[in-house]
Amino acid sequence: MNIVLVEPEIPPNTGNVARLCAATRTTLHLVEPLGFKLDDKQLQRAGMDYWQHVTWHRWASWAAFQSALPTGARLWFIEQSGTRHYAQAQFGAEDYLVFGRETAGLPRALLEAHRDRWLRIPMFNAQARSLNLSNCCALVLYEALRQQGFVGEIAD
Repeated sequence: MNIVLVEPEIPPNTGNVARLCAATRTTLHLVEPLGFKLDDKQLQRAGMDYWQHVTWHRWASWAAFQSALPTGARLWFIEQSGTRHYAQAQFGAEDYLVFGRETAGLPRALLEAHRDRWLRIPMFNAQARSLNLSNCCALVLYEALRQQGFVGEIAD
């Protein structure tokens, strides 16, 4: 699996996503511009000592990322108002889960160009504007892994 963060802004969120990627052997893609420096102390603190276990790539732009995708790569765009619930998607092992900036989400033009792969996470309280980015990544990634037969370790 692959997680793509498009222009992430908050270092602890990216650090937490890096930990998630390390724990699940998921590749992390960071698409610039970033709202922080990669040597940011908060980024390192949130990622703890997991960064050495993360396979990750830094991309100068969305265009650079997109041009490096393998032929047939499937991207899923997770954002409010998506046409489908994230659990309705049929994820594959090499798919890319794409998440946007904490303050603005994904660009509307990108979403409109991929309406068939635009997914949402339900919100039950109209006063709650959004969920934390790293929580969203975990929700969708674990559903994708569950679909692929990942059950993890079950304690006796």
